[in-house]
Amino acid sequence: MTDNTTRLDHIVLWVRDPVTAARFYEKAIGLETVRLSEFTAGEVSFPSVRVNDEAIIDLMPSTMAEHMTMLPGAADSAGHPVNHVCLALPQDAFDSLRSRLEEHSVPVSDVAHGSFGARGKAERSFYFRDPDGNVFEARHYG
Repeated sequence: MTDNTTRLDHIVLWVRDPVTAARFYEKAIGLETVRLSEFTAGEVSFPSVRVNDEAIIDLMPSTMAEHMTMLPGAADSAGHPVNHVCLALPQDAFDSLRSRLEEHSVPVSDVAHGSFGARGKAERSFYFRDPDGNVFEARHYG
């Protein structure tokens, strides 16, 4: 794809155990792992999971925080959590995700209606945490 539209490319989450995190995102959320075998073989610094054709979530080992020196002071803020990440899904995938999370005994919030996001008001949404405490919102639009 060649176009100059600004897009979200990736989000970096700090995790204690990247393999455990990758398996959670694969099994409980249904995302495809990326570079997991390379990570376990020691060939790359972190694995990722694919959100869609254009975006991934990098699962950065929290032990790497001290190496974040791309800007002055970056290591001081590395490892700080974000408030939450939101995944927008089609209705059937939204329902499947909630079911998978419950099957994996992942606590989920009540379903909310009409919360605002990038595409306006969502029909339904709920929240959950990954094994490292990162908060996710799942939603679908009408």
